[in-house]
Amino acid sequence: MPRRDTLGAITRRELLGTCSAAAASSALLFPATLVQADPNAAAKPLRVLVIGAHPGDPEAGCGGTMARCANLGHDVSALYLTRGEAGVSGKSHPEAAEIRSAEAVAACKILGARPIFADQIDAATEVNPARSKEFTRQVAAERPDVVFTQWPVDTHPDHRACASLTIGVWIALGKQFALYFYEVDLGSDTQCFSPTVYIDVTDVESMKRDACMAHRSQNPSGFYNRDHLPMMRFRGMESGCQFAEAFVLHPQSPTHSLSRF
Repeated sequence: MPRRDTLGAITRRELLGTCSAAAASSALLFPATLVQADPNAAAKPLRVLVIGAHPGDPEAGCGGTMARCANLGHDVSALYLTRGEAGVSGKSHPEAAEIRSAEAVAACKILGARPIFADQIDAATEVNPARSKEFTRQVAAERPDVVFTQWPVDTHPDHRACASLTIGVWIALGKQFALYFYEVDLGSDTQCFSPTVYIDVTDVESMKRDACMAHRSQNPSGFYNRDHLPMMRFRGMESGCQFAEAFVLHPQSPTHSLSRF
């Protein structure tokens, strides 16, 4: 039998190596089978933290997974490094921050997540000892079992800063939580991304769509239909379902049992 990774999904290498058993491989990704396989599924909810540089990043990269986790009773939080201060044309930084923070709160409500905000500034994020210490303290306060963050090879400097700070927290806290990286599109931002984990989000795609649409200031119909539907369909084709989100698991992560996803 192929080995399963900590999300209960078949790894990409194993998936490609078992093409002759496509139907069986596809079944491995379905939550009902995975939940039944874990006798401790209801014993202790996981604390899941999704970190993004801007309002909308966690929803775009992980919205389906966030909704699945919340639906299964896990504690889900979204930590935004900035409030999107530079992201609304014609608005001052304070005005844009107010608009985009409200959009993030609305999106998290749809997904069943708790919004948290760091105090860095959009388009001026910093990675230095003071910022790292501050961010470590904020993440540690959440006591996460699982953290999803942005992929470090990305064209957007705020995304790279987000990834770097999160990796620093993971090291500072003794690599105690499982660390996953997510993508935000198929190539124009996220580069060199080869997934090791797939999560079937077919049943919660509408929740992800609604959460992304809550970011009204960001032309959500454009970015969702242009970037995220094709991305989820492509990852679904790779993993044997209609829509999937894809991740890279850091190989030194602990093996938390996420088959409950």
